[in-house]
Order: sequence, then structure tokens, then C-alpha cells
Amino acid sequence: MKKTKVIRIHENGGPEVMKLEEVDLPSPGAGEVQIRHAAIGLNFIDVYFRSGLYKAPQFPLPLGKEAAGTITEVGAGVSDFAVGDRVAYVGSDGAYSAERNIETRYLVKVPDDIPLETAASMMLKGMTAEYLLNRTFKVGPGTTLLFHAAAGGVGLIAGQWAKALGAGTVIGTAGSAEKVELALAHGYDHVIDYSKESFADRVREITGGKGVDVVYDSVGKDTFPHSLDCLKSRGMWVTFGQSSGPIENFNLAILNQKGSLFATRPSLFAYVGTPEELRASAAALFAVVQSNKVRINIHQTYPLSDAGRAHADLEARKTSGTTLLIP
Repeated sequence: MKKTKVIRIHENGGPEVMKLEEVDLPSPGAGEVQIRHAAIGLNFIDVYFRSGLYKAPQFPLPLGKEAAGTITEVGAGVSDFAVGDRVAYVGSDGAYSAERNIETRYLVKVPDDIPLETAASMMLKGMTAEYLLNRTFKVGPGTTLLFHAAAGGVGLIAGQWAKALGAGTVIGTAGSAEKVELALAHGYDHVIDYSKESFADRVREITGGKGVDVVYDSVGKDTFPHSLDCLKSRGMWVTFGQSSGPIENFNLAILNQKGSLFATRPSLFAYVGTPEELRASAAALFAVVQSNKVRINIHQTYPLSDAGRAHADLEARKTSGTTLLIP
């Protein structure tokens, strides 16, 4: 039986609880394939499971939900994938590893013209942008929107994709002058440096007092309730993350007070819950990248063995765009 390197946690805590361990890797079981990873995506959801904000399904917990690589072995009953296939996935714990076994229901084939490193950097973030813009609130011609963390991995994809969908005014927020410039180069018409001015006041100014149709908010505690002040009457607040901490003591009555607003707390895994949904979302993402309407830029890479530092940098907002771990 071969061995593989994997990062696991045995308890919740800071980056120091992440341990690089050598574990047995058996041949894949029925309905599984074995993958040699080329690159692994880093995402805030990894931090949430490590810290305990999201409950771990078990300990030890292998971290990571997104990666891309090449199939090296197939298990019994697998007919739709073969050795040598280039694949990517999102949603299955254990991506922080050099090699692994995985059920084929999580996999999509990567087009030949998309590098595996690019695929690893965009599956979770890109499919998040896909469901947010196409299904949670359908963006189209004339839509005015606000996207928090515009210089983050999801934000950089969403800004470009929103413009490709014909959005009228795409507004973002970011936390530094450098991140503002980065977001402006990725589809945003206006980017507000929230460290220097009130984003709610600036949004009202940009929109002539009308507000936006939708706010996409992955920040949470630090942007609530001011995100609601940016919305038109009957606008939609889409809170899909909590990088600054969870929103506490939320009272539904505030939606009425702020203008009969809609609010939703979606997650990617509810939108790609079946293999058919997963592959349709990935196909839309691959198509928009292949069309060059959305560019995927990898801004940071870390060795897999240095994943703890990558987590610390992500939490300290020292990163921008997409980050990869390399086995």
C-alpha cells in the first residue's frame, strides 16, 4: 500500500493545529478514482472548518475542498472516467493532500485548454460566482450591484462575469488602494476603499440615491447592517460568507424597516447538490473562461507543507485574488 502526505486537524484552533501527516492510501474503492494533485485551492471555508466556526464532521479532519489533478487509478464500476483524465472537484474534504481517492460524483473533466493550476484556483470561487450571478439573483442588462471583497478570489471573477452578463453598474469594496486598483482592472465600474470612507454613503452617491438591486456580502459582521442601507426598496441582500465573523442577533424586522428587503444565506453546495447541477455549473464557468470574458489570475502560491502560513495570511487579509497550495 502506498503512502501520501495530507494536512489534517485533530482539534479546532489556529493555523498551528494543521499537521502534515503521512497516511496510507489504498487503491480506490467502487465508484472512486485515485488522483495525483497538481494544485489545491485555498478558501475561507477551509478556515471556517479549521477554526470551528463550521462544525467538523469528524476528527481527524482532512482539510480542503477544491483541487485539480490527474487520475492515476480507477475503482470498480467507474466507466465515465479513465486513467490519465485531467479532473477537478469541489466539495469533498481532503484536498490538502498530494494524492487521494475520491468519489466520481464530485469530479468534472477539465478542458484541454485550461491548465490544471487554473482549474484548481477557480472551481469553488468560480462556481460560487456562477450561482450568485445566474441563480441567486439573476444579473442582466441594467442590474446595479454591490460586491464586497471585490479583490478576493470570488470578487475578481464576479466583477468580470457581471459585466459579461450586461450589468449596468458594478460596484465593489476593498480594503486598500492596491486592492481597489486590482478590482478596477477586473470589471468593476467603481471600487470603494472601506478603510477610508463609508461604503453605504458612497453607494448612495454613485447611484444618485437610488441604491443597488443586490448586495453580495461574504464579509458578514463588519459590513452589517450597512449593506442593507445600500439597497433599493425590495432589493436583495445575499450574505454568502462571514470572513470578519458571523452576524449575530439578526432580527427579520430590520428588512421591513430598511425597505421591505429580501435576504438569503445561500451556499455553493446547495446549488451543486447533484452531479448534473455540478457539471452544469462547471460547464458555464469553463465556457466563460474559455471565451476570455473572465480571466483567472493566480496571485499567491504556497507549498502544501506551508499551508498554515497561507491560512494566517488569508485571515490577515494579506492575500488577494486566488491562492494555491502546491503538493
